[in-house]
Amino acid sequence: MRRRALLALASSSPLAAPGLLRAQGAPAVMRLSHQFPPAHHNARVLAAFAEDAKARSGGAVEVQVFPAEQLARAAENFPGVARGAFEAAAAVNFQWGNTLPEMSAVTIPYGFTELERIRKFPGSDAAKFLEGLLERRAVKNLMWVYTSRQAIFTSNRKPIVGLEDFRGLKVRGLNPLTDHALAAAGAAAVSMPGPEVPQALQSGVLDAGLTDLSAAVSRRFYEFQRFGTVAPYFAVISHVYVNPRWWNGLRAEQRAAVEGAARKAEADQIGVTEQTAAEAVTELRARGMTLHEQTAAETEAWRATMRPPVVEAFLKQAPDGGKRILDLLQAL
Repeated sequence: MRRRALLALASSSPLAAPGLLRAQGAPAVMRLSHQFPPAHHNARVLAAFAEDAKARSGGAVEVQVFPAEQLARAAENFPGVARGAFEAAAAVNFQWGNTLPEMSAVTIPYGFTELERIRKFPGSDAAKFLEGLLERRAVKNLMWVYTSRQAIFTSNRKPIVGLEDFRGLKVRGLNPLTDHALAAAGAAAVSMPGPEVPQALQSGVLDAGLTDLSAAVSRRFYEFQRFGTVAPYFAVISHVYVNPRWWNGLRAEQRAAVEGAARKAEADQIGVTEQTAAEAVTELRARGMTLHEQTAAETEAWRATMRPPVVEAFLKQAPDGGKRILDLLQAL
C-alpha cells in the first residue's frame, strides 16, 4: 500500500514542477527507485551517492533513494522514469531482456569476469554503445554499478566440480539466455525467483542452486546446502538511469555535482563488491559449507562447454548490436 501511494504521488508530480520549485530556491529532487534491500552492497553505495551529490551541490540537489521496491517494482522502473513519474532508477543489466538484449552481454558465462576489464568498463566504448541504446529508449544512463563477477553453485548431496556432476540435476537458472549453458552441461534449468530458491532446495524441487556469493549468505544457503563451487561464471553490472527532460532542466553546476558523485560511486563500488565477495566466502566456510574454488583448468573446461551455446543464443536475440557489444567488451 505504501509503495502504491508513493508511486501515485510520483505520478502526480510532472517533471515541469521541479523546475518551478527550483526557481523558488528549492533543491532539484531526484527520486531514485531500486530493488536492492538496504543491506545490499549496491544499496549502500547508492545511499552514499545520494549524500555525496547533496554535499557536492551544496544542497542544490537532493537525491531521495527508495530501496527494496518501495517506490516502484523493478518492472515499473523503466516506464516510470521514461514517462517522468519519477526521475531515476537502478536496474540489473539482464533485466532489460528482449527490450535491450545487448545489455545481457556481460552476463554470458565466462566472458567478462576479469576485474581489470570490469574496472575499464565505465566510460569505455562498450559502455557508450549501451548508453546510446538506452537513449533510444528515452532514458539517460548516469552510472554503472558493478555488482558481481563470482557465482556459487550449491548442492547438498555431492560437490559440483566437473561438468559430469551436472548431469540430471535440476538447477535454478539465472535467465532463459544463460540457461543454455546449464543445458549444455546436462542439467535442467528451472526458472524461479530468488526468494523462492531456499525452500525449493530444502524440499528437493531443486537439486542445486546458482546465485552470486553475497546472495548465498543473505539467503542463508549454509543452513541447507553442504557444498559450494565458487566460479567466475558471469558478471552482473547494474546501472542508474535518469529522465533526460529532468536532467536537461538542471543547472550546469547541478549536473556537474551529480556526475561527480556518480563517478565516485562507480569507483567505490569496485572495492565494496570485491570485499563483499571475499567476506561471503569466509562467512559460508565459517557457517560450515565446504567450498571449492574453481581452478584455471576447470574454468577452461566449463567455458568450452557452457559459453558457446549462450553466445549463439545471444546473437540470435540481439541480431543488430550483439556482435558489436561482444567485440567492444573483448577489446577492454
